[in-house]
Amino acid sequence: MDTAYARSSGHPGAWQKRPLRHLIEETDTFVTCVELVTSRGVITERSGRRVLELARKLTEHPRVHALSITDNPGGNAMLSADTLGTDLISRGQEVVIHLSCKDWNRNALQSRGWQLASEGFNNVLALSGDYPNEGYRGQATPVFDTDSVGLLRMFSDMNAGMTVSAGKKDEVLKRTDFYLGAVVNNHKRHEREVMPQYFKLAKKVKNGAAFIINQIGYDARKQDELLKYMTMHGIDVPVLGNVYVLSRAAARYFNSGNIPGVTVTDDLLRLVEKQAKSRDKGKAFFLDFAAKQCAIAKGLGYRGVYIGGHLRYKDYEKVLQMIDEFGADDWREFAREICFGYADEFYFFEPAGETGLSSNEVNRSYLFSKRTSALQTAKRELPLNYKINRSLHGTAFEEGTLGFKAGQKIFRAVDNSRVRKAAHGAEHAIKSVMFDCRDCGDCSLPEIAFLCPESQCVKNQRNGPCGGTRQGKCEVGEKDCIWGRAYDRLKAYGEEERMLDGPAIFKNGALKGTSAWANTFLGRDHHARKK
Repeated sequence: MDTAYARSSGHPGAWQKRPLRHLIEETDTFVTCVELVTSRGVITERSGRRVLELARKLTEHPRVHALSITDNPGGNAMLSADTLGTDLISRGQEVVIHLSCKDWNRNALQSRGWQLASEGFNNVLALSGDYPNEGYRGQATPVFDTDSVGLLRMFSDMNAGMTVSAGKKDEVLKRTDFYLGAVVNNHKRHEREVMPQYFKLAKKVKNGAAFIINQIGYDARKQDELLKYMTMHGIDVPVLGNVYVLSRAAARYFNSGNIPGVTVTDDLLRLVEKQAKSRDKGKAFFLDFAAKQCAIAKGLGYRGVYIGGHLRYKDYEKVLQMIDEFGADDWREFAREICFGYADEFYFFEPAGETGLSSNEVNRSYLFSKRTSALQTAKRELPLNYKINRSLHGTAFEEGTLGFKAGQKIFRAVDNSRVRKAAHGAEHAIKSVMFDCRDCGDCSLPEIAFLCPESQCVKNQRNGPCGGTRQGKCEVGEKDCIWGRAYDRLKAYGEEERMLDGPAIFKNGALKGTSAWANTFLGRDHHARKK
């Protein structure tokens, strides 16, 4: 009997696939996961039936170990992932459910978790999610009450047996058994984008991510660099290499920046346009290109591949067949061929000669930029208000300082007096001018180099950047990502590598409209919960 599957006694001809966790952690099987994008409307609509038919065929393929189902991708309203997934798990198929934070607050996410666990869905891919781009009678308002790190932390706590209030005493709930995954995107152009992605990857793993899928990219060197960085920094979790099968339409769409965090360079687009002029409109090239990416992932040491794209069943069959036909070392040649990055793209490692991959030597220019002389130059270029706020915070808001002790005494004295409202008003007036403060009452300014996530990040990301930046810009509008700006500020002080240290941050919604200073001094906000 193969370690990956066995015959099911349920549906005729169905396979009882081995658990994804078992395959990844206890076997040497090179795992194949296929992404399914759900449809609009009820599942009996034509598009819904088409996806369901494809999914059912894929359950019959012994090389397809798991089917991964999206959650309102691109910010669009789509059929819920578990509607399709319920049919598939009844056929013995391993299913990965995407769960994003854009449409649900943390209570709804928790309820959703209990629902998924009750229905037999154990594999969950935690995502912050794409910003909504439309909605019923206008664009939907996103939620982003938490992010992928917060979601991982919450589901990890559910796995450990969550304690909830039950009248006069607490109750420990039955443990869930989620196998939690997360995404990382190092296919970025600038250092200030790439490095925070690596830092957030470490934070995701610390908060419960047991496997990783990297974002779509067409650069073998970046694929190689991800694994080398993880090895160097002791981030020991399996990674599935993302392989999105291109078409001319998809390449044009990606090249235009329509999918946050996904890049098709002009050079790759020119190659696609050339191949698309062939009699089969490039189909043979696109499938071969994808198969080569799968071979690269296997050669580099990825635990499997994550295949996406608008394909027919026979296309998946063809890609898997082509992978088997490649020689053991052919991937090295493919790696030299599939290197579509920008000319000025940042890599953490030096190149490894003509291989198209990275060496184990850290980027010399990057190391030079961390020298004292370079940091002093960078520090001089920082805005004065940032330097002032750093100094004030270190004097007055760092626990244990004389300023902090004085602040505690002052705010304890005014907490239940008429002065409290006036003090809060003065605080908000100052912070509104300096930071565009939104009076959330649970301030993350000191953690993001005095940049406000409420007013300056459309997703209110407090545990690091999302993966959706385009050339350093936010996926919504043309402003610079605040986490990239924070990285530059902190690097000038040699503090950037610790920017995401500490527990997952959860904003307390009950504090909105109250004094953040009082909440810090009196231990009411998330800073107190870090202890």
